[in-house]
Amino acid sequence: MSDRPNTPLLDLVSRPADLKQFSDAQLRQVADELRAETISAVSVTGGHLGAGLGVVELTTALHAVFDTPRDKIIWDVGHQCYPHKILTERRDRIRTLRMKDGLSGFTKRSESPYDPFGAAHSSTSISAALGFSVARDLGGVTPEGLGDAIAVIGDGSMSAGMAFEAMNNAGHLKKRLIVILNDNEMSIAPPVGALSNYLSRIYAEAPFHDLKAAAKGAVSLLPEPFREGAKRAKEMLKGMAVGGTLFEELGFSYIGPLDGHDMDQLLPVLRTVKARATGPILIHVLTKKGKGYAPAEQARDKGHATAKFDVVTGKQKKAPSNAPSYTSVFGNTLVDEAARDDKIVAVTAAMPDGTGLNLFAERYPSRCFDVAIAEQHGVTFAAALAAGGMKPFCAMYSTFLQRGYDQVVHDVTIQRLPVRFAIDRAGLVGADGATHAGSFDIAYLANLPGMTVMAAADEAELVHMVATAAAHDDGPIAFRYPRGEGVGVDLPERGEVLEIGKGRMIQKGARVALLSFGTRLAEVQKAAEALSARGITPTIADARFAKPLDRDLILDLAANHEALITIEEGAIGGFGSHVAQLLADEGVFDHGLKYRSMVLPDIFIDQASPADMYAVAGMNAEQIEAKVLSVLGVTTIGEKRA
Repeated sequence: MSDRPNTPLLDLVSRPADLKQFSDAQLRQVADELRAETISAVSVTGGHLGAGLGVVELTTALHAVFDTPRDKIIWDVGHQCYPHKILTERRDRIRTLRMKDGLSGFTKRSESPYDPFGAAHSSTSISAALGFSVARDLGGVTPEGLGDAIAVIGDGSMSAGMAFEAMNNAGHLKKRLIVILNDNEMSIAPPVGALSNYLSRIYAEAPFHDLKAAAKGAVSLLPEPFREGAKRAKEMLKGMAVGGTLFEELGFSYIGPLDGHDMDQLLPVLRTVKARATGPILIHVLTKKGKGYAPAEQARDKGHATAKFDVVTGKQKKAPSNAPSYTSVFGNTLVDEAARDDKIVAVTAAMPDGTGLNLFAERYPSRCFDVAIAEQHGVTFAAALAAGGMKPFCAMYSTFLQRGYDQVVHDVTIQRLPVRFAIDRAGLVGADGATHAGSFDIAYLANLPGMTVMAAADEAELVHMVATAAAHDDGPIAFRYPRGEGVGVDLPERGEVLEIGKGRMIQKGARVALLSFGTRLAEVQKAAEALSARGITPTIADARFAKPLDRDLILDLAANHEALITIEEGAIGGFGSHVAQLLADEGVFDHGLKYRSMVLPDIFIDQASPADMYAVAGMNAEQIEAKVLSVLGVTTIGEKRA
């Protein structure tokens, strides 16, 4: 225990109500101890560090002033919630963050009454807070009661349309609602766009919350001593382009900007707002992501996501890599293709590093577009780039592309526009859990007319699929690949353009055919090795395409084997369902083919290592082997003999 920080005041806090015993000076010390405890915990678990360090004082002040869990604090995205979890009866489990059976790295309703609304995708908090406010005013009932609703949203999350949709509605309904804009000039990547510039301008022009409130007539919200000076300042500031305008036009009273690390500013303003606010109010706080921990402050991403690390040096304890990541293979291959074709452009939604497009942006800055956290806009923007004669690659995580699904259908597919969707984080992703798992894209894309859907079985296949997508002008095309390292195969000098809708044979065998779609191929091959020891040599094929299907390959496998099993890292309704439809349409089942489809189970799988998650899903080599034995009736015979 000697490596744990010394936290005498924090040790007296088992729940937020305990903070009310402290003076303001003691609350400042609690915040310092909370920062040390957060750094210590994340050094053991890995996870999102910088975001939490940026809101330590804000977290402490909110829990000291408001009455949680009756008052609802809704953390947008939730990756900044570790200090909140420490204060809300979960400190004893904080070193299980993001681990199997441990605390979620995001807020989660089933975990604690202090997490009133689950998060992990951005820009939902204001909508949720407004919902709680309306429920409160209509007499809604929750076990903890319904008090104030406070949304804490970052400047990056404010770039999404949903945040403005919610503010527009809140301004119209005029419910008492508190929005805290946590402006750290840094979401995951540096924020981009006009809103970010606007917030910077607010800060530059008038960084005094009393004058700002005065200029906009929110004088009554200020503590008494400020009021007279504020009134005098009002005339002086009338002519300035004052920062609160945008928010006030949407119907919010605006206070700010405040120093989000200064408890002497935070505590009185929060107390005043709690005592006096009537309608919707926006408090603009300025913070530093990674605040108070030098290695995070100095990191390019401000310590956004880190592996386990040494607290003293900040050095991360990453296992040495044996193979390049799929993400870097995609990024490098796209740069290579773009060197030969000046029509190739790239679009991402606030994830240039996460999608590997940082490499592209360095080489071709005028052809790379980070649209901020705005997947809907990003997809339609890419559609029009395609209509304008460019070759857009829209690179998004599977789970984030879900947010742009209507645009994929309406703006891309109906118009047959050749947008290339590079879908990262396909399948189960490990510590981020269900919110970030890419479970549904095969199903939600393969049912769209004219969409071509591919999945890379390994990193060499990914190179070929980037080349195939670049060459594909006949409608939209998508290719998916997982998080993490490839399997270590040699990479081709240059990708070859694959024939659309054609799979490949991996090995010929008898009795049972295993038809793999995506990166479970390595597990399929392991299962086949184990089966060969039992005298069973399965045929193995890599489908490559879920749409269009390789009809000839599939019908040949069905005709020449007694059993056919498909394997994919996706939910029910995907590749296996399309294969089953083909077999049914062709009357294959009339002749006794045994068919099984291995898909992700119809549940949300909780965080664990990817191997553990795939074990829960029943998709590791041993389980594929067991499925083959079961279909062929081998296990049954074995049991009878026993």
